[in-house]
Amino acid sequence: MLHLYRTPLILFAALAAALFLLFQAHGAVRPFGDWQWMDIAGEGGTALMAAVWLLQILSSRPRGRVTTLLALGLAGVALGSWADCLDEFFSLGHAVQWDNWLESTLSPLGMLTLTAGLYFWRQEQFSLNEQLHKRERLFREHRAFDRLTQLANAEYLRRQIALERERRPDAPCALVLLDIDRFHAINREHGQAEGDRLLQALGHLLLLNLRNDDLLCRYAGDRFAVLLPETGQAEADRIAAHLRAVVGQLAWHTRAEGRRLALSARVACAVADTDAERLLAALNAALEPAAAPLAPAGAA
Repeated sequence: MLHLYRTPLILFAALAAALFLLFQAHGAVRPFGDWQWMDIAGEGGTALMAAVWLLQILSSRPRGRVTTLLALGLAGVALGSWADCLDEFFSLGHAVQWDNWLESTLSPLGMLTLTAGLYFWRQEQFSLNEQLHKRERLFREHRAFDRLTQLANAEYLRRQIALERERRPDAPCALVLLDIDRFHAINREHGQAEGDRLLQALGHLLLLNLRNDDLLCRYAGDRFAVLLPETGQAEADRIAAHLRAVVGQLAWHTRAEGRRLALSARVACAVADTDAERLLAALNAALEPAAAPLAPAGAA
């Protein structure tokens, strides 16, 4: 991934070399006996480790605000420490003040930028942890997942419906089915690879719009299912309508032509007050174009 950051890395190396040439041009080399080895080890080691961390960040993260802030902060710390280290090898006259300016600004600015990057990285981790929590049920039995979307499959959904009824028989539980309109046309016109990319994106999008205890599954083809524990019919209707609206607002562009596809979905939802097979059969029937909606937030 480092090849994506070739220009910034070349610029960083050029700045480090420029600092060396600047000290060499305006200073005199200190006698070997005057070198402060503890300072050299501390300041040079800090510069080296910051540079190593910079390479690790750039080689392991995609481009974005967090990566930029972390990289700029580490670069500032590395260059500031490098300037401090060079000061141990070259003696500058009292009239020279730019070395003090470099030492007193590069590292603090780098630390400030690095702190901002760590803050946004923390926010990013909260979002990732939330998604992982939403997938926790699936991770408990890793064989029951769909390979394309990494969501639970239909068989796992059936078992979870039965488990929810056994675990909390007096608590309401609802199920939502969501079907993408004209998905077969997308596969036909733009290829199956484009359709697969869309299904993966829809899986991530739906996860972001669910509660932590909800279970999202790929039920079949372009049909997703959401199990909503401790949720009555009215709340299930609201969630189903929200998910349908979210799909309609997705700005999806095809990879080859960059063409935006208009997406829409049909939804059906019901309280899970019967066995899984009957419940799924009723919801699937409600999603058929000619069928009447099962609930107010049902098929459009």
